[in-house]
Amino acid sequence: MDKGSLASALGSPSVFGQSQFALVRGNAFEAKVKADGGAELLRLVHEKLDRGAEPPAEARVEVPDLSATGPEGRAARTALALREATGTAGAWTLLDHPMLALEVAGSPAFLEPDAVVVHPDGSWTVVEIKSFPMLDGSADPAKVGAAARQAAVYVLALERVAARLDPAPRVRHRVLLVCPKDFSNLPTASAVDVRKQRAVTDRQLARLTRIEEIADALPEGVCFSPEQSAEELAAAVEAVPATYAPECLSACELAFHCRARSRDAGAVTRLGRPVRAELGGLSTVEEVLAAARGEAGDPDDPAVAALRRAARLRAEALATAGAGPGGPAGAGGTPEIGPGIRIGVGAGEVSACR
Repeated sequence: MDKGSLASALGSPSVFGQSQFALVRGNAFEAKVKADGGAELLRLVHEKLDRGAEPPAEARVEVPDLSATGPEGRAARTALALREATGTAGAWTLLDHPMLALEVAGSPAFLEPDAVVVHPDGSWTVVEIKSFPMLDGSADPAKVGAAARQAAVYVLALERVAARLDPAPRVRHRVLLVCPKDFSNLPTASAVDVRKQRAVTDRQLARLTRIEEIADALPEGVCFSPEQSAEELAAAVEAVPATYAPECLSACELAFHCRARSRDAGAVTRLGRPVRAELGGLSTVEEVLAAARGEAGDPDDPAVAALRRAARLRAEALATAGAGPGGPAGAGGTPEIGPGIRIGVGAGEVSACR
């Protein structure tokens, strides 16, 4: 389903999306890198990954047409182009925006790398082109890590294509990351080893619950079509268990809807998974505060004992400072529930900090 459309129909639209300026800048940089039949891109591949091969400027370079109808057609055309390029000895081949297919939980997912290069020896390399800068030969580690995880998925998909050929060509586990150099628009590149990311992704894909099993667990008649009324959609979404955490805001279009549900239910997971882990069996803010006040909870529970001790320390601190329970600090309280973790409740809002 289209979770973005579903979130909008529920009245909690997502705010994902890249700025138009960033898109224009990224597209302009990619066009510059691939200009002149990919001459600069192939030069970078030769320089960073395959110095022993004949330079692209002196060898034959192929840029096959990958156009076809639909993603299935483009994926088939890409597989054919890869097979033909692998059988052409001594030539460099650049596949611009090929289409790859990878099975995810029993359903095909179509992937579109920026480029795939077939080396003269028949091996294949994934190329990722990003618009973030590479300053003095290095880039933001977080962004490089995200690019490596993305490229690892492409490597897995290429390996599936290679496995259908006899003999199977080698898919290189060092991908080429192309970025602007310093503060210019000139391309530079770095080889990134994605073996670790590839192995992790492969294990995760193998452990995914298949879509058929997920569908079988849904209540009969549940439908997530955005054409339904908001009430029907809300009921359908309620039928599916969800555990909101702050990290969802950067990964799921339904995060704002689930956050509102989590707030209504008083769930402590909205404070973050580390806080939830510290609280043990206490799953709601009301239970946490009741345990801290001594009104509920097992005294032998380490989380309950820590909450009560934090409440006593707070009361002692307020008494020492001459502030009563109705003073400014007594509006919500900040019992400490673990090593440096505090919960504060005030004006209907709950927060957690370390």
